[in-house]
Amino acid sequence: MKTKKSGSELFFDIFESPVGRLFLLFSGKNLAGVTFEKPDCRRGEAPESFKKELNSYFEGKSKDFKQGTVFLEGTDFERKVWLALKEIPYGETRTYKWLSEKIGSPKASRAVGQALGRNLIPIVLPCHRIIESDGSIGGYSSGVDIKRRLLEMEYYNALSKKQKGE
Repeated sequence: MKTKKSGSELFFDIFESPVGRLFLLFSGKNLAGVTFEKPDCRRGEAPESFKKELNSYFEGKSKDFKQGTVFLEGTDFERKVWLALKEIPYGETRTYKWLSEKIGSPKASRAVGQALGRNLIPIVLPCHRIIESDGSIGGYSSGVDIKRRLLEMEYYNALSKKQKGE
C-alpha cells in the first residue's frame, strides 16, 4: 500500500512482540495499522512513546494505548465497531452479540464479525477480546492461535495483578 492519506506518506516500523514480528503502519504521527505482513511502503521510525506503550502492554503493565490512530479504510459502521472495542477492559472478553448491542445494532452480530475481520489496528483496538456467545474463541484475522495467546496473556497478567492487590 503506497498511498498518501491526510497529506502524510505511509511508513512502517518493526516491533518484535511475544506473538511475533509486528509491522506498525503510520500515516504521519498516527498509527494506521498493525499487521504480521510487511506493508508495501517505506521503512520509518515509529514514535518511541508508542513502542514503550507496546512493551508495557505485552509486559502486563499497561492496559490502554494513548497513541493517536487514523482509519485509512472502513465504512462508518466498521469504524463504529472498531471504536467500541476500546470499551472492553483489559483481560476481559465480550461477545459479538454484546458488541452489536453496544453500537445500537442488536441484530448485526454477523456484520460485527465481518467488521472485526477488517480491523486494521488489532491489539490497539482489541478485536481479540470478542468471542462467541457460547464461550468458544471465534475467529481472528491474524489466526486463532494468536488470538488465544493474546487472551491468555491478558488474563494471566490481570489475574497476577489481582493476586498482588494492584
